[in-house]
Amino acid sequence: MVIPNAPIGKPVEHPHATAVLFLGALSVLCCGLTGPVAWALGKRALDQIEESGGAYGGHTQVVVGFILGVIGTILMVVMAVLFLVVLLGGG
Repeated sequence: MVIPNAPIGKPVEHPHATAVLFLGALSVLCCGLTGPVAWALGKRALDQIEESGGAYGGHTQVVVGFILGVIGTILMVVMAVLFLVVLLGGG
């Protein structure tokens, strides 16, 4: 049975899969500013992987990077709020 428009062979890793994973991990470990970037890049890469019909791989890397980007963004916001509370709270 031949499926039309189905890619032949192993899927190619999405070009941004490793970058999303790296930026997401970086956002959690030290630099929260990369979190929104990983979040946006990850969402775009996930959409492209789903639209490719199996031509792009790297779905797991992108999902992990996306989730780490969300967590890094949340941590960045929490730390900014705590910093403002301490700064304005005085003492």
